[in-house]
Amino acid sequence: MFRDAFRGRSVWLSGHTGFKGAWLAEWLLQLGATVHGYALGPNTQPSLFNQLGLAGRLHHELKDVRDAAAVTQSIQQAQPDFVFHLAAQPLVRRSYDQPVQTYATNVMGAVHVLEALRLLEKPCAAVFITTDKCYENQEWLHGYRENDSLGGYDPYSSSKAAAEIVIAAYRRSFFQNHPVRIASARAGNVIGGGDWATDRIVPDCIRALQANQVIPVRNKVATRPWQHVLEPLSGYLNLAAALAGNPALATTFNFGPTHESNRTVADLVQEILKHWPGRWEDQSDPQAVHEAGLLQLSIDKAYALLGWTPVWGFSTAIEQTVQWYQNPSRVTVHQIAQYTAAAKQRGLLWAQV
Repeated sequence: MFRDAFRGRSVWLSGHTGFKGAWLAEWLLQLGATVHGYALGPNTQPSLFNQLGLAGRLHHELKDVRDAAAVTQSIQQAQPDFVFHLAAQPLVRRSYDQPVQTYATNVMGAVHVLEALRLLEKPCAAVFITTDKCYENQEWLHGYRENDSLGGYDPYSSSKAAAEIVIAAYRRSFFQNHPVRIASARAGNVIGGGDWATDRIVPDCIRALQANQVIPVRNKVATRPWQHVLEPLSGYLNLAAALAGNPALATTFNFGPTHESNRTVADLVQEILKHWPGRWEDQSDPQAVHEAGLLQLSIDKAYALLGWTPVWGFSTAIEQTVQWYQNPSRVTVHQIAQYTAAAKQRGLLWAQV
């Protein structure tokens, strides 16, 4: 898979103790990569990282991306063929409480990784992960394209927009004639098993259902591009593998769902309840901090240049997510295999063996 690009190769992965990072670490290990993980410890209990037993299966380094010297030392030691930079403060509502930490982690963390890569004297394909929220959200009905204006109402969104500006500036200024190639990737609202974060709707639903309590829903009409975690991860892996052979791909890509997966929060909760019966109630707070009401992504570029498209629709993504929480000890590797098989059946090139 992915042109067998990762087998036996060194991969430096920041944020490997987080939700998306743990899924990506597991997939990279399945692909035969040697994974060097760099992150703070898991910030939830339980955590997918611990549930998968990843600490003993990869090079596990507990360090902070705000420590420039530590980042440089780690990358120099790993001598990576691929870099995936996921480490971030990823929560909108937390960014209101911790704006300085959010900017320091999301902006300067990216700077530190970029600076470390400037010193790398070997070919390397590096993918920096930001977010769909980096766009200056006008609440448009159509999806945002990669060349639309960046911005952000809240500290989290604006920190990711700033990171994108930094990445583009470094790419133009320092990586035009350099063995390292730099791309960035923006995903939609990612869901899937193993997310235990606070103030995210799926973990909030699962915690309430496990406790036989009513699910609190604070923004039922907000529309988001919901996608299973394996969707953007397949995009990141596809991009990195292609970037290693094609410097023209050193640019920015959206990896979002199809239009039918742009649903309201209420739709998401109702779909979850089809697989795990329970109740929810509207707890909208007119005094709550601002969160975007409508957000969609255009994925035309990823399709045209990478041949990437989503595999699982909205209903399947929800079903797979609920199944994970109902049987967390056995599902992760199986779901990667299921997702890959579905992609292969659809003829996607990255899934062909």
